Amino acid sequence: MATRVRVFFHDKCFDGVSSAAVFSRFYRERVRADAEYVFTGLVHRAGALFDEAQFDGQENAIVDFKYSSSPRITWWFDHHESAFLTPADAEHFRDEERRQQRAQAQGERPQKFYDPHFRSCTEFIASVTERVYGFDRTPLADLIHWADIIDGALYPDARTAVEMREPAMKLTMVIEATQDPTFVPRLIPLLAAKPLDQIIRDPLVAGLVSPLLERHEQSLALLRERAECRDGTIFFDITDQPMEGYNKFIPYYLHPGCIYSIGLSKSSFRVKVSVGSNPWARSDNMVNLAKICERYGGGGHARVGAISFDVSQGEAARVAAKEIVAELRASVKG
Repeated sequence: MATRVRVFFHDKCFDGVSSAAVFSRFYRERVRADAEYVFTGLVHRAGALFDEAQFDGQENAIVDFKYSSSPRITWWFDHHESAFLTPADAEHFRDEERRQQRAQAQGERPQKFYDPHFRSCTEFIASVTERVYGFDRTPLADLIHWADIIDGALYPDARTAVEMREPAMKLTMVIEATQDPTFVPRLIPLLAAKPLDQIIRDPLVAGLVSPLLERHEQSLALLRERAECRDGTIFFDITDQPMEGYNKFIPYYLHPGCIYSIGLSKSSFRVKVSVGSNPWARSDNMVNLAKICERYGGGGHARVGAISFDVSQGEAARVAAKEIVAELRASVKG
């Protein structure tokens, strides 16, 4: 009987989806060839992030998402600075690292890994599994390359990021916008097996691109109207519009001289405060945005983060956003 592997990944995220693809291919090639996979997306939301009843695989993996101390989680990879929900979770992982180190002396290889220095979790998984397990990452080189560019915001300019000509950029748009819960679990096996330029022409994906490019133009027009840049910091509120999945580089495309961007958006399950920094207009003393978001129950990376509020907490989200705007504007002026 095939081993049932449930893979939890950061949903609505190219890096999260790509991480699941790289992990599943690695597991099939270097751990168990007969595994069957169940892919489950996770999103940051107010309250509990995990439903332990879903940890029902013979193996349960979490990639590109926060740590769970559940004994049912057998694999974990993450690169976010805010990887641990609580100090107890961080201590649990340190204990696990020590246990893994002792086990390595007996020939057992580690299965839980953390390194916030990697730009993308996809690259992190590929690097670790290549080094520790001898995984051949070469067939997935294009996917890994683009995950690093997209999650690390390594575009040459805002125009490249916003015009989305590359297949990976179009796939990112589809992944962030889809409301079909079956779409990404069907996409992940394609990402693990085929080149990106083939996947974008696959019937699963091809018909979705044109309508989303039209929506992208609409979001560009909306943010041109709503986004205000003052004291090096952009702020916009689009909670009255069903548009959480906008291109996060549009603010810098519209206001290239601004350093920070704070956006309020709303979906069916949360109000989100997105906090980012302009990759093309850095200052010498950048504020650590993950640390700011952690104060409100969110997290992320030093240069980009987010906070999720329950849909009933719109005013609390608005207050948090305005406080962050004021803090960042003061940092630029000061």
